[in-house]
Amino acid sequence: MDVVYREYCSEDLPRIKEITVAAFDGVSIDRNTDDLLGPVARLSWQERKAGHLDTDLKRPEATILVAEVERQIVGYVSTWMDRRAGQGFIPNLAVDQACRGQGIGRGLIERALDHFRRHQMTQARIETLDQNSIGQSLYPAIGFHEVARQIHYCLNLHDGPGDSPPR
Repeated sequence: MDVVYREYCSEDLPRIKEITVAAFDGVSIDRNTDDLLGPVARLSWQERKAGHLDTDLKRPEATILVAEVERQIVGYVSTWMDRRAGQGFIPNLAVDQACRGQGIGRGLIERALDHFRRHQMTQARIETLDQNSIGQSLYPAIGFHEVARQIHYCLNLHDGPGDSPPR
């Protein structure tokens, strides 16, 4: 399989969002929130997660790289840089289910890291959820080190303290 890596163009956004929703099903804070407390502001977790790409594109020095197989987008990685801190960030990475396990995710991350190096970043940061076994094995295999764990909490503001979440 020949994979072509290239920079994102605006026409890619619908396909990238489609890949995002499929890839993050079961491994996203947005999905966890909906499962426990219901949709937020009448937006499904899928709409909110896909909207993260709009946010990614507005960040300082944002870049999205895509992977194509036979001229079809099969994955992407979004990046942004904090030049003052010398850090590059990878907020989103997703590969189409049919193409996983073939090194595309690794290839996207490696290209993101090369991008950071070309711009003299000194560190790269990426995060994953505890329930994302792919990220937990891939990132250390590339050389990332775990530096912290974080717990996310959510509260429906129309509930009182101690109310049980709806089921």
